[in-house]
Amino acid sequence: MIANKKEFGGGLALLILFFVVLFAMFQPLLDGKNSMAYLDHLYNTISKGSVYYIPGIRSDVQTMGDKEYSLALTYNTEIEATQSEALFREAGVAAERQGQILRVNGSLGGMLDAALADADLMYHNKGAAITGKYDVEPRRAMFNWWTSLKLMDKALKKQGEFQAAKLTSTVQAKGVEMSYNYYEIEPVNIADEIGMVIFSLIFYVVYTLWYGFAIMFVFEGWGLRLSH
Repeated sequence: MIANKKEFGGGLALLILFFVVLFAMFQPLLDGKNSMAYLDHLYNTISKGSVYYIPGIRSDVQTMGDKEYSLALTYNTEIEATQSEALFREAGVAAERQGQILRVNGSLGGMLDAALADADLMYHNKGAAITGKYDVEPRRAMFNWWTSLKLMDKALKKQGEFQAAKLTSTVQAKGVEMSYNYYEIEPVNIADEIGMVIFSLIFYVVYTLWYGFAIMFVFEGWGLRLSH
């Protein structure tokens, strides 16, 4: 039996309207996307503009000078080793492959700068330029750089070159990995979308409270109450 029909009816109406809005949110009403996909894309474009660390990292790499290193990198497959060999040769580094093992010898600064140069192309969505250099899909080339840098980091630590390893890891994470994740996304300044950002944040809070109050009114109107 309903204890308070007015409160129960109001809560039920809010609950029904909540699900009507939820259904609408999953329809492709915003540039052919549903609201979730639209906002995900919006926040990706905004965040891309705030993670462009490549120029600063390249400055750090230049401070390394031309110190040369000899590194043995063991890949999971011969295909990865072969494709990665092309990366180092393009960077002007001596590279010799034996099965899954790739031995590289040359300036670490040159290797890291080459990786950042490709990451910069990737960040600016110039995938065709990367494909032209290595004859592989852009994301595949960046994955090979990511794998190579990970192996280089490990090899450098074994040699006790911890500072060089740290910089290599930074290039991997903030250069190569970042550009891979944001490929084909156009960066947007948050000031250009400030209205939608504010609306989405306010709507999130209001919509959450909306559901909470709807449930509360339904159960209180039904006669269910918390007691000590």
